[in-house]
Amino acid sequence: MTEFSAAEHQLVRDHLLYAESHKPHHDPARDKVLRDKIKQLLKQHNAVLLAHYYTDPLLQQLAEETGGCVSDSLEMARFGHEHPAQTVVVAGVRFMGETAKILNPEKRVLMPTLEATCSLDVGCPIDRFSAFCDAHPDRVVVVYANTSAAVKARADWVVTSSIALKVVEHLHDQGKKIIWAPDQHLGNYVQRETGADVLLWDGACIVHEEFKAKGILDLKQVYPDAVVLAHPESPRAVLDVADYIGSTTQIINAARESSAKRFIVATDQGIFYKLQQQMPNKEFFIAPTAGSGATCRSCANCPWMAMNALDNLADSLEHGTNEIFVDPELGKRAMIPLQRMLDFARQLREKVSGNA
Repeated sequence: MTEFSAAEHQLVRDHLLYAESHKPHHDPARDKVLRDKIKQLLKQHNAVLLAHYYTDPLLQQLAEETGGCVSDSLEMARFGHEHPAQTVVVAGVRFMGETAKILNPEKRVLMPTLEATCSLDVGCPIDRFSAFCDAHPDRVVVVYANTSAAVKARADWVVTSSIALKVVEHLHDQGKKIIWAPDQHLGNYVQRETGADVLLWDGACIVHEEFKAKGILDLKQVYPDAVVLAHPESPRAVLDVADYIGSTTQIINAARESSAKRFIVATDQGIFYKLQQQMPNKEFFIAPTAGSGATCRSCANCPWMAMNALDNLADSLEHGTNEIFVDPELGKRAMIPLQRMLDFARQLREKVSGNA
C-alpha cells in the first residue's frame, strides 16, 4: 500500500475547509424563484440537468421535474450522452463533470461550481500515481471512477462500485495482478471477495471512512429488526456488520426488494431523498459516525457535494460559467478504459438477459 503524503493530507484538509465555508443556505421563497429561473434557463439553453444521489434534495427534485437524471456518476454521464440536449449540467463533484465531458466531447458541460472535488481524486495526483504504476509494469491498472481524467487516461480499466467486483474477478480469472486506486476500503473489499493479487493505493472517502461499526451495533440494539446497508467505501469493520454491501444504486434496489421495514444506511445521507421517495412506508436511519466531537468533519454528508446549490446552478446556466474542459488527446486516452468498462457492463447485461 502506498503512503498518503503529509502534503496530500493538507490538500484534502484545505479543500474540506473551503467546502464547509461555502455550504448553501435555504430560504423557501428565494428557492422557488431560483427553481423557476433554472427551469426557464434549461429550456432556453437546450440543457439537461444531471444530479448525483448525494446532492441537495432540491437539486435532485429539480432534475426529475425537468426531465433530467438523478443517479450515480456513470449513469449521469451515459444519460447526458444519450440525451439530445447540447448542454449537460452536472450537479456533483468535478470528476463527474470530467467523465461527462470525456463521454460527450461534442457537448458543452457545465457545473454549478468547479470547487467541488473529492478526497479520492485529490489524494491521487497523476504524477505520483503514474510513477507508482511505472514501478509495477507487470500489473493491470484499475482505477475507480472517483479520479481525474489524467488518472483515468493512465489506467487500463475504469470501474464504478457497482461493477468493480465483476471486473476484478474477470482479471483474476485471467491470472492478472492488479494495481487498484484510489479507495483502499473498496479495494480491500474487492480483494477479499475475489482473492485477486491487488496492490492498493492509500486513499479514502472522508464521508464513508467516518462510519463506525460500534455505532451501528449500538443502533441495532434500539432497532434489532433493521437491515444494515453499506457502501463498500466504508471501513472493513462496518462492512463486517452489514447485511448488504453495494453501490448507491444497488443500495436503493436492495432496500426496495427487501421485505424489511427498517434500514440503517452507511453512505452519504443525500441518498435518503430517493430512498424515502421510492419507499415512503419504510424507515431509514443514517449509520452513526464519529460525531462532531471527534474527527468527523463530514458527518455522512459530502461537503463538496453540498457546494452545489440553486444559486450557483442558476448562475452557471445564465452566464455559461464553470464549463468543464478536457484536453482532447487526454480525453481520447481516458475514453479507452471507460469504454472497456462500458463494453464489459453491456456484455454482463446481455448475459443476464440471455439467461432470463
